[in-house]
Amino acid sequence: MSDLSNLLLLLALAAVVGLWLKLSAARERAVREARQQCQQHGVQLLDETVGLRAVRLRRINGLRMLERCYGFEVSIDGHDRESGRLWMIGDALSSLSLPTIELLPHEEAAVRNTAVASGNVVPLRPRNRSN
Repeated sequence: MSDLSNLLLLLALAAVVGLWLKLSAARERAVREARQQCQQHGVQLLDETVGLRAVRLRRINGLRMLERCYGFEVSIDGHDRESGRLWMIGDALSSLSLPTIELLPHEEAAVRNTAVASGNVVPLRPRNRSN
């Protein structure tokens, strides 16, 4: 009987080690994704690390899949510390949450003028409500 219990203990230990390795690889992918997203959105990833915050089941195309949430901290201007989150299913990013940048009134007007000058905004004519 002790041989069977030793075998079960060894299998349980192997399962724990395998799960730990799989979660470590997923965390490394999340760090790379967080770095890439921070660079793309112009914020600085602080501490160069992410931490697992939540795991949930999500249905995609009729299949239930595990979705992992990783939390991290970013800085917008180098003097603040804001939290961000990314959700991943397997190796793919499914959702991203970064802090919003609040512009001062003069910066907001400059952004609006730039958007109008670049042709990104289509002016609409007012509706004729005389019907």
